Amino acid sequence: MKTSDFYFDLPKELIAQDPLEDRSASRLLVLDGTTGQIEHRIFKDIVHYLDPGDCLVINDTKVIPARLYGSRVGTDAKIEILLLKRLEGDVWETLVKPGKRARPGTKISFGDGLLTGEVLSVEEDGNRRIRFAYQGIFEEILDRLGQMPLPPYITHPLQDKNRYQTVYAKHDGSAAAPTAGLHFTPELLSDIQKKGVRIAHVTLHVGLGTFRPVKVEDVAEHHMHSEFYMVEGEQAELINRTKREGKKVVCVGTTSCRTVESAADENGFVRAGSGWTDIFIYPGYRFKVLDELITNFHLPESTLLMLVSALAGKEHIEKAYAQAVQERYRFFSFGDAMLIRFS
Repeated sequence: MKTSDFYFDLPKELIAQDPLEDRSASRLLVLDGTTGQIEHRIFKDIVHYLDPGDCLVINDTKVIPARLYGSRVGTDAKIEILLLKRLEGDVWETLVKPGKRARPGTKISFGDGLLTGEVLSVEEDGNRRIRFAYQGIFEEILDRLGQMPLPPYITHPLQDKNRYQTVYAKHDGSAAAPTAGLHFTPELLSDIQKKGVRIAHVTLHVGLGTFRPVKVEDVAEHHMHSEFYMVEGEQAELINRTKREGKKVVCVGTTSCRTVESAADENGFVRAGSGWTDIFIYPGYRFKVLDELITNFHLPESTLLMLVSALAGKEHIEKAYAQAVQERYRFFSFGDAMLIRFS
């Protein structure tokens, strides 16, 4: 299977640059993964596709203001850093631009010295390990100096940084938002619960590995970067009870999907715990936990497009995406949504 098999032509004007004023007013393309039938709805209609006893799985990670702008100590050389994941203590794996200015031993100053960092090493993929030094609380300094790490295809400034967070974001740690969850409002979640639908919280701190381009032609040779996940016992039991009762487990976003599939045992039940996952889901994968998926529209040749193709079938996804382009759906992080369900 080739990476180029997952290419499609996307007009640039369909890339959403700004979030809608009403989160739940996005459009919703409903794809039947069995028949390929397509419906066009509004996102708040999602409640009609959920039944009492079903379980909606949401990723409650919180995006940190992970983009920092500083300069190399002793020079005016500007350096941009993106925090990817905390390794231990104050040591982080980072993406640095320009990399040639960040060799081991390089010291970088942010906010006139409020925060400093020293490059410890360069990893095989070019990422840098940096140890930070500061006075006070790191999270408070980061909130003061950092900016939200919007994807490069979003060129408009974000007016309200909370719009790149889900309304249920709780645990700090992501370098990117679990964007399918951006469509939910407290009111919509309340309506879903009133219908008798369970809501299970899992956590996966989203790194850039999920979004990085696949650079190999043979899909099977692509390696995902690892991301930290956590599933608490009570939440695992909610999901497992749903499975035992024969109801649907509906994941909100590819990150929730990857979390439950990573935490599943051979019988399809979720084990409580935490760890690192580099699970890569592409056509041929057999889902153990997930029954249906709520997701956004993804980049051509991306691992996310491969994941939804694994679930609904490549031909059905190609047809759905072609229709989404024809109907002028909004794509990517601030765009519209898709529900993949099975009749």
